[in-house]
Amino acid sequence: MPARICLYLILLFLPANYTETRSSSPLIPADPAAALSSTCRQLYADMQLDRVVNYTAFEQALTGAQTVERRNQDIITLIDFTKPSTEERLYVLDVRHKKLLFSSLVSHGKNSGGNYATSFSNEVNSYKSSLGFFVTEHTYQGKNGYSLVLDGLEKGINDRAKERAIVVHGADYCSPSVAASTGRLGRSFGCPALPQSLARPIIDTIKDGTLLYIYANDKVYLSQSTILSTGRSISPNSIIALNNRIRE
Repeated sequence: MPARICLYLILLFLPANYTETRSSSPLIPADPAAALSSTCRQLYADMQLDRVVNYTAFEQALTGAQTVERRNQDIITLIDFTKPSTEERLYVLDVRHKKLLFSSLVSHGKNSGGNYATSFSNEVNSYKSSLGFFVTEHTYQGKNGYSLVLDGLEKGINDRAKERAIVVHGADYCSPSVAASTGRLGRSFGCPALPQSLARPIIDTIKDGTLLYIYANDKVYLSQSTILSTGRSISPNSIIALNNRIRE
């Protein structure tokens, strides 16, 4: 078969949204942003998250995840503060195995709002929740029992998390019975507090270098987050890496 015909057949069957590299490396997306969105949509569908997890929050979590260095890239925790405290709004996602591992109630800071968290801060003694991206670190036994240290990654948004002692821990005020009797969960000093029955299993799943993203569709945060803005201009190789990880 003439070489020109062979080349024609190869080009004919290449995916329309991919371009050929000059080497034997994987094909790269012609439009990385569109490719990432498509990947997120497919993963969201494969994990059967429709009507469970807010898609915009999910896509932002995955967008930021492509730029955050961490030890464990498979587990992502998403907290959705657009939901009331009386609903499950913390989700632990295993993107490699396409599984929703946990769905839980979670409390917000006492000065962030009543049933909804609407006000956020990075300031010490604000008793407010912070938005954005965190990486989990080690566990310890503290005044709130078994707890998980969070490292806030976004300067001016949540980078004082350690100084403020913002950690994941269990709390008696975070329970369905409290929500039923008061119309909302009890509130923390800014920590994402969990039901006592779920605190240890969730902490043990997400500890030691996983990503946690707290979402609220907050215009101030969205305008200031360098992680999200960097993620939206993600490199083609990052899309390839994500696709490979969730297809293994």
